Order: sequence, then structure tokens, then C-alpha cells
Amino acid sequence: MTSEALRPAAVRSVTRFQGPRVLVALDFADAAGALAFADQLQPGAARLKVGKELFTAAGPALVEALVQRGFDVFLDLKFHDIPNTVAQACKAAARLGVWMINVHALGGRAMLDAAREAIESGSRRPHLIAVTVLTSMAESDLREIGIEASALDQVLRLARLADESGLDGVVCSAHEAGPIRDLAGAGFMRVTPGIRLPEDAAGDQKRVMTPMLAMQSGASHLVIGRSVTRAARPLDVLARINSELATLENNV
Repeated sequence: MTSEALRPAAVRSVTRFQGPRVLVALDFADAAGALAFADQLQPGAARLKVGKELFTAAGPALVEALVQRGFDVFLDLKFHDIPNTVAQACKAAARLGVWMINVHALGGRAMLDAAREAIESGSRRPHLIAVTVLTSMAESDLREIGIEASALDQVLRLARLADESGLDGVVCSAHEAGPIRDLAGAGFMRVTPGIRLPEDAAGDQKRVMTPMLAMQSGASHLVIGRSVTRAARPLDVLARINSELATLENNV
């Protein structure tokens, strides 16, 4: 059973891939830095990702400020707890007006179902995606925590679970985006962190890829952080990435 069979027709008709494909990770320590950066951008140039560090420091008020500025916000808190706790957290996140939230697929079917059901009745339903295997983890890391499957097999197993639970997509490495597209269909979101420009170091990521290659490999959205936010001319870097992606889409 696929997610399309599980979802109401009104939700299935939502076009998930309109708008910017780049999600800029606001890797700032406080609201002032994040807002100063966001104020340089136009909402049509990128969506914004708020993760654990920034949300812990700045709280919901920052998310609301970004939404009020017209940005689509991906609230990247990776909820992973008992089903009821995750459901209530997803409801609270949805009330902030965010574009997308995520949970850990390792929380299991009951948790994924509870998360999906919790946001269905809201006036503005965010996209709900599941984290598969963190892009900072290699297969040796998986073995250390008792997972003997290859990274690809584990990602596909969790992607299938997310699809069967009616979620909108997954967070995955660009290396697994193509197989996930083949498994769950082109309408299933493949949000890929671990994106680095050719001139960048990999940092703490292990399964990385450049923006163009990631999209060619099957990603639907790219999470890009320090390559943009720490650049000497971040707007120029973002414009270059968007131009390359537009050329790619026009040639498809």
C-alpha cells in the first residue's frame, strides 16, 4: 500500500515541488544572526531550515518571525518519542505555520501514524517527512548500533515504512534518493542534506554530494548550510546554485 492510497484526495492533490528546491540551513547560534541573514534573502530564492541548536536558543518566536517574512520554514527537530508525545509535538509545530516538519522513521509505524494523524485537521497542514539514516553515519556506524544492513538497505526499509504510513517523504542522502524515487514514486519527497559545493570540505558529513549531482541522482530538495551561510558572498553562491538547478530542470 502506498501513501497515495492512504491520503485523502484533497491532500494528494497538493503540488509538493513548487517553489525553491534549496533549503538554507540557518546554522546560527541565536535569533539575531538568523534574522540578519534571512533579511538578505527573498522568500522566492530559498526556503529556510531551523534546526535544534537555533530552535533551542531562539524558540518558536523565531520560526513565527520567519513565517511572517514570507519564508517557507522546515522545522528540523526530528521528533522521536512515544506516539502520543510525538503527535502533540507535531500539532504544536503545525500551529507555527511551518512548511515542513520531520520525525525519525526509527520511531516505528505507530509513531509515524500518530504524527500524520495529528496534523491532518489543522488549517495549514505542513509536509511531514521522516529521517532515515543520518548523512553523518557510515555503514561502520550502523554496525556499532546493531544495524547489520547496508546503509542503502536500511534507508529503503525506513522509506517504505514512511510511505506506507502516509508521510510525504523522507530525509536521506543524495546517494539513496534515486532508489527511493523508484520505490515510492516521483511525488514522494527526497530531502537531502550533506550537500557541498565542489570547492567545500565535507565537514562532519560522510555521504555528501554536490547540488547538481544530487538533483541528477534523484533528490527533490537540497539542504545547504555552511556552503551558503558562511560564504563571503552568500547571495551570489545561492544565485549560482539556483541558476544551475534551473538549467538542469529546463533540460529535463
